[in-house]
Amino acid sequence: MIPPRFPVTPDQIDRVVAVFYAAIRRHEVLGPVFARHVTDWPEHEEKIARFWKNAILYERNYDGNPMQAHMRAGDVHAQHFAPWLMLFDETLRRTLPDEVAQAWSQLAHRIGAGLRMGVEDLRERVPGPPVLR
Repeated sequence: MIPPRFPVTPDQIDRVVAVFYAAIRRHEVLGPVFARHVTDWPEHEEKIARFWKNAILYERNYDGNPMQAHMRAGDVHAQHFAPWLMLFDETLRRTLPDEVAQAWSQLAHRIGAGLRMGVEDLRERVPGPPVLR
């Protein structure tokens, strides 16, 4: 069995996900984006909790593709990732011990950077040759 990346329980992951998505639904920019795509919040939160349990605890019960989901949405843009991460960091700070919140935040920022770059590279790139100045 692989040890977790950092000490967090499945219940703490569920709590972070619930608190975070309650904040997302109230967010003036992110709320409407999510509302266009999430029709069943409990199901979405359960899926995202499985994602984090896989990423942190190495549970093998998540079978999604986050990059594909963000690309398929069509209205997720690179500028959405900064407020998403800021809200996620705030949730982590409010719900977890500092050391765990910092470790999870670092992981979330690495994942978020990859998703943001994917959105920029695969969808928002201006057609034509690269500008090399």
